[in-house]
Amino acid sequence: MIRLKRSLILVFFVIFIVIFNEYFIYYITIKFGCSWPILVNETNRPSSSKIALISDTHILGYVHGHWFDKLRREWQMYQAFQTFISLMPPDAVFFLGDQFDEGHISRENAFTEYSDRFNSLFYVPKNIKRIVVAGNHDIGFHYEISPVRLNWYFQNFNHDIVEHITIGLNHFVIINSMAMERDGCRLCKDAERKLEDLRYKFNCATNRTKHCVSNFSVPYSRPILMQHFPLYRKSDATCENGPDSASEPRKSKLYLENWDCLSVESTNFVLNSLNPRAVFDGHAHFACRTWWPSPYSFWEWTVPSFSWRNTPQPSILFLTVSPNELKVNKCLLPNENTVIGIYLTSAILFFIYVFYQFCKKIVKPKRHASYQLFQNKVD
Repeated sequence: MIRLKRSLILVFFVIFIVIFNEYFIYYITIKFGCSWPILVNETNRPSSSKIALISDTHILGYVHGHWFDKLRREWQMYQAFQTFISLMPPDAVFFLGDQFDEGHISRENAFTEYSDRFNSLFYVPKNIKRIVVAGNHDIGFHYEISPVRLNWYFQNFNHDIVEHITIGLNHFVIINSMAMERDGCRLCKDAERKLEDLRYKFNCATNRTKHCVSNFSVPYSRPILMQHFPLYRKSDATCENGPDSASEPRKSKLYLENWDCLSVESTNFVLNSLNPRAVFDGHAHFACRTWWPSPYSFWEWTVPSFSWRNTPQPSILFLTVSPNELKVNKCLLPNENTVIGIYLTSAILFFIYVFYQFCKKIVKPKRHASYQLFQNKVD
């Protein structure tokens, strides 16, 4: 009976650790560690919208994805995302590119399967908008992109190379970073033309002349830019240090234009066309915040990867935004090293307990036969 009781204790201990690491840790971390930012100006709060930003999920494919790695990463992302959606539902969620790991090298049937898996992992209720920005691992770098693959992406996610949307009373512009090469190709020309059209409309809305028609459904405010590549920067060396930022020597590694970030020319073109009040991007897999001084005067946030495969410390950016104010909070998700540490510590405690019980059984004193004889002796 005692042996059965000890065995049940061990079984329940193992079950508790697994359930805690695979379920409860997400609930506890998000419930007690994350919050939507509050706008300073109370008059802006009724018209505000809550926006969540996620980047670089890198759903694994057939070529580079081991089945256990795929299972582990997808479970982590599914639990983190669905827990966040249930506890702190936003008005909209943006995915800032590289949803897939092998979309750029896949055939159509595999691309469709990756899209279905993405939709299953990152399902949102109908009252929450989901905007999916293209990344280089989804459709390829500039010289890898084909019209066919672009069409696959459009069929599955219904987003163009340059797109203007409104959420609440706020303007958002989505840009396909790989179309910002500015080398005169058809894709780039199409993207540049659409940016010029948006520039004209934004200028019209700003100047408010009777000969100018912007056709916006909401009043003008400086747009918020969403894209995959960061704007031009030399490296992450100037980024703030944080639990989800890059460490050395990765932090000081020089960026390549049009590979790690937009080129100087493309950056200037985008900023002069849109005059954004904030820019959000991904691609780097680590967090960064950059201040762009006058004449631009805005913050750029680079969102880290959502997958443990690329960083042990994934996070989500929470935005509360109105036409006149924008605030950002960072929601740090469970750290992979913490989860591994809990498993290792639990395993050590498990074996210590088993070893202790084994040793106690070996050294347990035995009753001597003479003792029984003396007990039964009659004078």
